[in-house]
Amino acid sequence: MRASLPGGRIPQIGLWIAASADPNSSKLDGMSLNTSQPFTRTEALAAGFTDVDLGSRRFQRLFHGLYVRSGSKIGVHQMAAAALHISPPGSFVSHETAAALWGASVGDLNDVHVSVPKGSSRSERRGIVAHRAKGDQNPRVYRGLLISEPTRVFLEVAASRQDLVDLVALGDSLVRRKRTTPGGLVVAADGYLGKGARLARRAAAYVRAGVDSPRESRLRMLIVLAGLPEPQVNYILRELNGDWSQRLDLCYPELKLIIEYDGRHHTDVRANWLKDIKRREALERDGWRLIIVTAEGLYDDPLETLQRIRRALTDRGCRLRSRRIPAEWHRIFTDRPAAT
Repeated sequence: MRASLPGGRIPQIGLWIAASADPNSSKLDGMSLNTSQPFTRTEALAAGFTDVDLGSRRFQRLFHGLYVRSGSKIGVHQMAAAALHISPPGSFVSHETAAALWGASVGDLNDVHVSVPKGSSRSERRGIVAHRAKGDQNPRVYRGLLISEPTRVFLEVAASRQDLVDLVALGDSLVRRKRTTPGGLVVAADGYLGKGARLARRAAAYVRAGVDSPRESRLRMLIVLAGLPEPQVNYILRELNGDWSQRLDLCYPELKLIIEYDGRHHTDVRANWLKDIKRREALERDGWRLIIVTAEGLYDDPLETLQRIRRALTDRGCRLRSRRIPAEWHRIFTDRPAAT
């Protein structure tokens, strides 16, 4: 994917803009402006460049009036640095953009989010979403950028997204990246009184350690929000002598029931696929039952997936309180377009 700039998706960290072959590219050398870092049109003109130069293939436009030299690394960090470059002093990266910089899972990013100090003007450039910073925020310097600290990011996204499952997935991924802990998010949410406070408190209570992906977070929430017992996350199965055997993503140890999300990529390598088959056969020989859920089952037919899990629980002797599925569950899992 090439870098997109305002109006498209922010490129993922690590992608590059290919440098264009240009016999005059040496003109960039010796200028007083570091063009490998974001710079404004005003700065470029002051350094001796012209609008013709800026419109050439030697430069890539990041936002309106903001450029970088072609061949520079363009990713979330670079786009965030560019947005801060034209934001008022004291501004910092926040919300989903800060979450991405901390390594959390936030899906596609269409804009760069920054927060500006109270009393400062907010940028109206396309591709930048500027928020008004609260007085109790204490951003940190991370990788050279001023950025919301991880637990605060969780609260910021709670205020802007208003999506319980996505927020739980964000919390799970922040914990997986060791940016915070489930307890740390609970404490932060309990002390938060801003917009989205109720959602933050509820989501924080569902965050768990050891979750490998947003789809595993979603699968767990599909089970829990339907009123079924919550499976254990990251359960370690051991040999009779106590040695580590394998890790189970979601399971009910007392029922010997495993709920496993199987991404499509597992079948891309035949060796991995065959290894999974042998692993599952070994578990079944030991009395475990496996329910395998694919992306199609998670997004295209979540109700059928839920019924499979419900039947498996019942077959294993679990007494379920009610067969009624809450309206919230339908609103979250069946009243939205299927994932692509």
